[in-house]
Amino acid sequence: MTCLPEKTDKKLGLLIDLNICVGCHACAVSCKEWNTSGITGPMEDLKPYGDDPSGVWYNRIHSYEFKKEDEIDRTVYFPKSCLHCEDAPCVTVCPTGASLKRSEDGIVLVNPDVCIGCKLCSWACPYGAREYDTTGGVMQKCTLCVDKIYDETVSEERRVPSCVSTCPAGARHFGDFADPESNVSQLAAENDARDLFPEMETKPVNQYLPPRKREHHESKKLDHKVSTVKDALVKWAKLDFTG
Repeated sequence: MTCLPEKTDKKLGLLIDLNICVGCHACAVSCKEWNTSGITGPMEDLKPYGDDPSGVWYNRIHSYEFKKEDEIDRTVYFPKSCLHCEDAPCVTVCPTGASLKRSEDGIVLVNPDVCIGCKLCSWACPYGAREYDTTGGVMQKCTLCVDKIYDETVSEERRVPSCVSTCPAGARHFGDFADPESNVSQLAAENDARDLFPEMETKPVNQYLPPRKREHHESKKLDHKVSTVKDALVKWAKLDFTG
């Protein structure tokens, strides 16, 4: 059994805004690209150009369609990766100490040199956030791009996980949840941030901003009828689509 630190100096993690995420998968692709050539790479790809491709992804995007009363139908995109839990069951179940939580920043990592690929950590994780590398015979997971966020050769504003710096919608934020003045702590407090599966009592560091209510709006019928191509170009140039 591996022990968790009694306290961590920081609680580095992600705050993800589900109201903004558009499901473009840029974060997942950027994560794969950075980490496959980083300290935890390569990330396994099986039959990438075949009929049934698979492999290791630290970040996966799920989509759900739902409708609440008095709201319009909507699709919510839900990015999921390791949540770097304070009470991480994947760490305490590890028989070799390969799965660990760092006391200096709270990041949960896997030491591939010690991992025996028993998969106990993946069974213990209630979020399904661990991936098994069949080629290397070890478990892999999100590292918060630990090699990037501490790299002093990278400009300070770019010392964030690859998924954060690449998000075109600004749905992903990175910071120290232990600091009440940090950007993530303030955003979380102002927007009713939620834990994922709080009933599991793992105390995930990563948090989510839930989708906000969307009102019904009357749609205007657009008159696209134009007599010539020139008229169409003029209407487009003026952004005049009301007829």
